[in-house]
Amino acid sequence: MPLPLASVDKLIRKAGAHRVSEGAAKELEVHLEETAIKVAREAITLAGHAGRKTVKAEDIKLAWGGGS
Repeated sequence: MPLPLASVDKLIRKAGAHRVSEGAAKELEVHLEETAIKVAREAITLAGHAGRKTVKAEDIKLAWGGGS
């Protein structure tokens, strides 16, 4: 499920860009989705190790490398 390009455009602008091409937004969307899937898979594994089927915020934080 791709992220809305308008949301990706806003992220790039929030980083300081004045103008954003559609191609730039599409390229970042691909990388964001890939990263999100990797983090989610790790969070699912962590939840499983904890004996849960439900992924919690703490699982995402740990999967991302944030710890607490």
